[in-house]
Amino acid sequence: MTEIVGEIVTLVIMAAALGMDAFSVGLGMGMYKLRLRKIFEIGILIGLFHVIMPLLGILAGKLLSEKFGALASWIGGLLLIILGAQMIWSSLKKEAESAITPVGFGLLLFALSVSLDSFSVGLTLGIFGAKTILVILCFGIVATIQTWAGLLLGKKVRGWLGTYSEALGGAILLGFGFKLLSTFF
Repeated sequence: MTEIVGEIVTLVIMAAALGMDAFSVGLGMGMYKLRLRKIFEIGILIGLFHVIMPLLGILAGKLLSEKFGALASWIGGLLLIILGAQMIWSSLKKEAESAITPVGFGLLLFALSVSLDSFSVGLTLGIFGAKTILVILCFGIVATIQTWAGLLLGKKVRGWLGTYSEALGGAILLGFGFKLLSTFF
C-alpha cells in the first residue's frame, strides 16, 4: 500500500511539473474575456491531451525497454534532464510569445504544445514500467486542474507568474532525470 501511495505522490509531482506550462500559458490566455464554460472546455481538452500524449509515450517506452533494456533507461533519464533544462531555458528567455487564441485550431495547437513534453515523460515512464492507468489519470487530472487555475488566475494577475512556474516545472523534471540516472551509479 505504501508503495502505491509513494508512486501516486511521485506521479502527481511529475504531473504538476508537466502542467506548469499549461498553467503559465493559461495565465496569458486567461486575459482574454472567456466565459466559465469556455474555461471548462479548455481545461478538459488540455487534460485529454495530457492523457493521450503520455499514453503514446508509455507504449513507445515499453517497446523500447523490451528491445534495448538498460540503454533505454539511460535514454529515459537523459530525456527528462533535457526536457527540464529546455523548460528552464525557455522560461528565462524574455521574448514575447505570439498569442494563441483559445478557439478552433489555435486551441488545438495550444493543447498539443503544452502536452508534447508529457509524451517524453510517458516514454521514460514506459521504459521504467510505470502503471499506465495511474500515470494517465494523474497527468490528465492535474493538467486539467492546472489549466483551469491558470485561466482563472489569468483574469486577475499578469504574466510574470507564468515564467516562474515553468522554470519550477523544469527544475522538478531535471531533478527526476538526475534521480533516474543516479540509479546506475
